[in-house]
Amino acid sequence: MRDVQSRMENTLEHFLPPVSHAPARLHEAMRYAVLDGGKRVRPLLAYAAGELVGADEACLARAAAAVEMIHAYSLVHDDMPAMDNDVLRRGKPTVHVQFDEATALLAGDALQAHAFDVLAHASFARAEDQVAALAVLARASGSLGMCGGQGIDLYSVGQTLMLPELELMHILKTGALIRASVVLGTYCGQPLAHEDRQRLDHFAKCMGLAFQVVDDVLDEEADTATLGKTAGKDAANHKPTYVSLLGLNGAKDKAAELLAQAHAALEPFGERAARLHALADFIVDRRS
Repeated sequence: MRDVQSRMENTLEHFLPPVSHAPARLHEAMRYAVLDGGKRVRPLLAYAAGELVGADEACLARAAAAVEMIHAYSLVHDDMPAMDNDVLRRGKPTVHVQFDEATALLAGDALQAHAFDVLAHASFARAEDQVAALAVLARASGSLGMCGGQGIDLYSVGQTLMLPELELMHILKTGALIRASVVLGTYCGQPLAHEDRQRLDHFAKCMGLAFQVVDDVLDEEADTATLGKTAGKDAANHKPTYVSLLGLNGAKDKAAELLAQAHAALEPFGERAARLHALADFIVDRRS
């Protein structure tokens, strides 16, 4: 994990526009949003999936960086006053607080576009894999993925959602980019059989939901200093969560159930999936 996180920091540093290029303030905000923070869960998943298929390192670096830039842009916009209106992210002021709202909006927009530029210049072994990878990232980012989930989240404030509705929201909001990370990693290596792609997609779907369930539990149990963002925000804003629907113990049971399903989906891959197994445990056992 430390090796991939370190490599990803260097990769993102290299791919992001330098502050020496105009407009300097916008580039500074983009770098502030992306660098020096976060667990890099999505790049870690991309690298672990890539290892399973013998992925090309240079291709994998671009794929992982692209999905992380999309994730960072989503956080910049999510924190803005029109959405969650948060002042803390990864233990430091959010982008609109550190800079201003207009710069934060533009930084998010620019990161989204730059992610596709980075991925478009990756050296995939087959041209069809590059087209498929771009399509996967686009779908995971838009109204049928992350943005759609954020929309449902905003429109559900103060409402009581049933479990299938809550799961749909998080399959899109959190799960789409996590699933895309695994898929992008596999496109950087040897082609997979259809059945193996389905197994990996089910693993990633379970991990996307589990990540959000654990987030909801931590929002209830952890403090702001530990989380690096404002604790208890969802409850204060009357947002539907796994904890509000299932209770704290029920949410923990749900995370354990999803983890078991994820491990089961990887069994046919044997030792090749060891890092994916380890990351699944990390996602569910994390404390921040």
